[in-house]
Amino acid sequence: MLRIVILSVFMLGSCNPKSQDSVKSDELKVEFSLPKKLKEVSGITLSKDKKTIWAIEDQGNKNVIYGLDQKGNLTNDILVENAENHDWEDITADSQGNIYIGDFGNNDNNRQNLAILKVDLKDNSQKSTKVIQTTKFHYEGQTEFPPKKSNWLYDCEAFVEMDGNFYLFTKNRSKGFDGTFLVFQIPNKEGDFEAKLVGKLKLDGGYSDAAITSATINSTKDKIVLLNHKNIQVLTGFSPNDFSTTKIQKISLNHNSQKEAIVFLDDKTLLIADEKDKKTGGNVYKFSLE
Repeated sequence: MLRIVILSVFMLGSCNPKSQDSVKSDELKVEFSLPKKLKEVSGITLSKDKKTIWAIEDQGNKNVIYGLDQKGNLTNDILVENAENHDWEDITADSQGNIYIGDFGNNDNNRQNLAILKVDLKDNSQKSTKVIQTTKFHYEGQTEFPPKKSNWLYDCEAFVEMDGNFYLFTKNRSKGFDGTFLVFQIPNKEGDFEAKLVGKLKLDGGYSDAAITSATINSTKDKIVLLNHKNIQVLTGFSPNDFSTTKIQKISLNHNSQKEAIVFLDDKTLLIADEKDKKTGGNVYKFSLE
């Protein structure tokens, strides 16, 4: 009976992935160290020409987008004039090169001012920029702020843009962590929206193995990679309005640090960044999916 109940719960939540294979990778290799001033990088993305890496930091840091060249040199600090860094947790780009900041960090699951910010960012010669679109949202299914600690599924540090919609992958902070995460869809528009639940999935392992800290999507829009401290999770087989058919492949990075940011450099190569602590981190790593 218990087995049937568990299966039913996951079916109601847009289901478990079809399969979850685990693959071991070669050890991560440092591509370059981040500038000393960037100790808490929470997201990275690329300019359309891929010459600039855009980076942000999370709560408690400046409302600034940092530009880095491919060797890790800091090229400029771009102030976002009309925004506050409540908790910027990820940054992404669409296929046209537009840049979006996810101001949706929600450690205590009690925020009611969640937003995605589109910024007017054309090149790395800018000294400042402005938010030109604000997509406010609240989560379908959340009625308490915060909910019971057994249902802390409404923090988020990971999103992508795909064909006119944003897709958010939540970070499980529940008491009794079990790897469950939610997938929400929000239109890429100005306005205030209810984020539509399009998937309830589960990753194997403990917090460092399965808590999601960033996301990226390839150019053909058929592969999404989620980042954990120890692993990456490769998602395939999803459809825009339904992630219940998603297949998940876990790839061990054989490396444990506070990894917080990921982006496709090309469709076969990832850049991964981690936060700096006293002894480790503060680097950007290159990883091949082949």
